[in-house]
Amino acid sequence: MVTSVFSQIISDLKSASHAEKASFFPRFFKCGPGEYGEGDKFLGVTVPVQRSIAKKFWKKVGAPELAVLLRHEYHEVRLTGLFMLTEKYRTSKTAKDKAFWAGFYLDHLDGVNNWDLVDSSADKILGSWLEDKNRSILYDFADSGDLWRQRIAVMATFHFIRQGEFRDTFKIAEILLNHPHDLIHKAVGWMLREIANRDHQSACDFLQRHYKVMPRTMLRYAIEKFDPGIRKTILAGNWAN
Repeated sequence: MVTSVFSQIISDLKSASHAEKASFFPRFFKCGPGEYGEGDKFLGVTVPVQRSIAKKFWKKVGAPELAVLLRHEYHEVRLTGLFMLTEKYRTSKTAKDKAFWAGFYLDHLDGVNNWDLVDSSADKILGSWLEDKNRSILYDFADSGDLWRQRIAVMATFHFIRQGEFRDTFKIAEILLNHPHDLIHKAVGWMLREIANRDHQSACDFLQRHYKVMPRTMLRYAIEKFDPGIRKTILAGNWAN
C-alpha cells in the first residue's frame, strides 16, 4: 500500500543517503555472492538518521505501511520500519494490541534478515512478548537451521536476561554450541557475557561445562570482561573446575 506517509518516509531516507556509505554498507553487511546478506541493497543512510525518521513517523503509520516497509528491497527502509514497529509494540496499552504487533513481527520475519535487523528487534518485541508465555517458539527457531531465526532465538533472550532469568539463554546456547556460523557464535557469546555481568557465578558454571568445546569466537565474547589472568587461563584450556 502506497500512502502519503509511506512516500514521505522513503523520500526522507533517500534524501539522507550518502553514496560512499551506500558503497560501503554492502561490504560491511556481507552482501556479496554466497555471503550471509547476499543481494541486499543499501541507500547509504546512517542508523541515527533512521531512528530520527522513525521517531518522526511511527505514530502516523499503520500495519499496511509497516508491512510494505518490512518487505522493502532497501535494508535501511526495513530497519526504519523495525524501529517504528518496536515503538508500536512498546507503547501498546493492552495485551490485545501487544499480541497483534508481536504476531505482526512474526509474520514479517522474512524482512528481518541481517544481524542488525535481528538485534534491534528480537528482544524488544518477541522476547518481551514471551516474558510470561510459553517460549517453545524460540527452541523451534534455534533448531530451524535458518541463520536469522537462530539468531532471533538467542537474541530474544536478552529480554529475559534483563529480568534476571538465564535458563532459556543457557538452553538455547547449548543447542547452538556447535553452530558453524560466527554470527551465532558472537550472539551466544554476547548473551553469555550479559549473564556474567549480572551473575558471574552462573555464567562461570555454564562456561566451565562447555568452554573446551565452545567455538573460540563464542568463548572470547563470553569472557571479554573477565579478569585478564582468568581469561588467559580459560583460553589456554586450563580452567580448574
